[in-house]
Amino acid sequence: MKKRSIWVIIAAVVAISVLSFAFFIDKVTVSASSIALKEQGWKANFSVPLKESAIDDGDIYLLDQQDNDVDADLKILENGLSVEVSNLKTGSYTLHVNRNAIKGGFFKSMSTSKLSFTVHKDLQSVKSEKELKDYFLKLQKMMAQNYAGGEMNATEESDSSSMDSSESSASGTGREGDYSETNNQVEGVDEADLVKTDGEFIFAIVNGRVIITDIRKPSSMEKIAELPQDKSFYPMQLFLNKDTLIVLGEKYIPYDYSGKTGAADSKMMMPFNSATNVRFYDVKNTKNPKLIREIGAEGYINGARLTDNILYFVTNVAPNYWMLADGGDVELRPYTFDSKKGDEALPMSFSDLSILPGTIEGTYSVITAMDLNNPKNSKVVTKGYLGSSNALYMSKETLYLTAPMYMPVTKNNNRTSIDIWNPQATNTEIFKFTLDGTDVDFVSSGEVTGMLLNQFSMDEHEGYFRVVTTKGFAWDQSPSENNLFILDAGMNQVGAIEGLAKGERIYSARFMGDKAYMVTFKETDPLFVMDVSNPSAPKVLGELKIPGFSNYLHPLDENHLIGFGYDTKSIAGENGSQPRIITGGMKISLFDVTDFANPREKDVEMLGGQGTYSSIQYDHKALFQHRENGYYGFPVTLYEGSNKEGYGEYAGEGGIVYKITAEEGIKQVANMITKRNPSQPYEDWENIVQRMLYAGDTLYTISMKEIKSYDINTFKEIGVVTY
Repeated sequence: MKKRSIWVIIAAVVAISVLSFAFFIDKVTVSASSIALKEQGWKANFSVPLKESAIDDGDIYLLDQQDNDVDADLKILENGLSVEVSNLKTGSYTLHVNRNAIKGGFFKSMSTSKLSFTVHKDLQSVKSEKELKDYFLKLQKMMAQNYAGGEMNATEESDSSSMDSSESSASGTGREGDYSETNNQVEGVDEADLVKTDGEFIFAIVNGRVIITDIRKPSSMEKIAELPQDKSFYPMQLFLNKDTLIVLGEKYIPYDYSGKTGAADSKMMMPFNSATNVRFYDVKNTKNPKLIREIGAEGYINGARLTDNILYFVTNVAPNYWMLADGGDVELRPYTFDSKKGDEALPMSFSDLSILPGTIEGTYSVITAMDLNNPKNSKVVTKGYLGSSNALYMSKETLYLTAPMYMPVTKNNNRTSIDIWNPQATNTEIFKFTLDGTDVDFVSSGEVTGMLLNQFSMDEHEGYFRVVTTKGFAWDQSPSENNLFILDAGMNQVGAIEGLAKGERIYSARFMGDKAYMVTFKETDPLFVMDVSNPSAPKVLGELKIPGFSNYLHPLDENHLIGFGYDTKSIAGENGSQPRIITGGMKISLFDVTDFANPREKDVEMLGGQGTYSSIQYDHKALFQHRENGYYGFPVTLYEGSNKEGYGEYAGEGGIVYKITAEEGIKQVANMITKRNPSQPYEDWENIVQRMLYAGDTLYTISMKEIKSYDINTFKEIGVVTY
């Protein structure tokens, strides 16, 4: 019995030792696409650093489809977390990575792994239903293993590997006429908005309704038409192109699950399919708009632009490929709709679908283009690309889509699988498309370190693409930092400025010709002025540190910028803790960058107290401009003073206008804020001004329930129309 007890104790000690050893072993993960283009090469990203000598030692090597050595350029990048392969011919290849290639390989859970990929000269269309199904089955397997906290193979050929593979300007408002136009990022490229005008009529989306108002007599405005409402269609954005009103909206279509496996469960989870539909109305007779056509593409709207009579819009859609696990019969192609072709949405042709290089994605970016010269009969061109997109930038000749690339993370046995969704670093993939009428063609892609804030983080100038990013997170152990990258026409990086404002993140950015401006923030507001005239050698010219921050920058002229943002206060920490930074009222700054090396805040205006906000702080289209008069305005909800908790109290809502000039600074010229009713403690969403615009000598404010008109010289109210 004693011997038996001793052996039981020994076995228990051994078991505990093995478990303890496993507890400290990392599972190496990798992110690598299965497709690459010849001119761009291929790259794999690892969760832990590789040995600098791994390639020379033979622990990383490349073979072709016949298992022959390949004469290609293999390189471990400076951070040690990536392997780059270039100078490849078209064909199929496998990268072999031994455990010894990993630093600290003894403590890494990884055997020899094979990463397979195919190199093409040009982007290829999907050949068949089987190819698409195999792609999604592979993706589904990877995702399922992630959620289960298990291991995820980089390819189907890995040798029982534990290596994981995770998913990876000048500005203007168009022509300056006798009426407002949308505050667009790029001159000559119109952006969809809630409100449009031709100087005689206002077309507005009001609480889910599209209403046309006659403003030819500002003192007696009249609602003259309302588009028919449809419970399945929710209008979101508008374009006005000559006599055509274009309404972009979200369309909800019940799924047809008849005869499909898992129908009951699926219907409970996803009862509706969302599409972005576009309705075209002839408004020659504004009192009687006529619907002449409707088109659509499955998915949620990413962005829409109109230039040279061509409409472009991009949607994102993920098919229900999870139904494949139960043998479900599911359509993996996005649907499109054209009323000219019938009453039903139809799946796209395989020839119009492609898999973008550098991604492993289950979401399509669907790009639709249409000539508006004859909207009733024009051809609609739609292409789908496997590779999601979040931000969009478009010039007259080029479209850029960006997608976050979540870098692989090390998963220890004592961590849960949720770590995969809390990545240590995020890069951004940028996809470039050329535009020629309705022809949209993929050209190339590039990758930059860090994350983009929004569309103003990007710009195209004289053939070069410029972008600013934030790497890391301000609250992480390794401090965040901010970067500027310049890419050539082939999306190859030619210049960079890295490591700016450590511990902070980007709050706003603006490119103006040969200069780039960037605001970062954590405790103070550094405004960086950067020279990008030499793409291969950009440099920081100057920096200004002031309290507060700007979350939208707008060019006044080539030497002055207007910043819209918040004032900030520093609150002393308790018991020796770090001070807290809180926002105060709104802040409008006039920046003088005449001396690039010494930018200065020439003038500043504070508005309201803590709680005051405006849509201009997150939506650039909310900016009102009258350049001839030097007027700049925006909607505002005002809070003033402070209550017992230190927050401001609601004071009113409406619009406000400033005259801003380089010579005289910022001067308030109009306050159209309606003071709160004493019985009203909070703002009324129906009264909140959505947009401000002008036509002739009249300024208009548009809210959910009314349009008000004001004399633009005296700012006295002269009319109102209530919906």
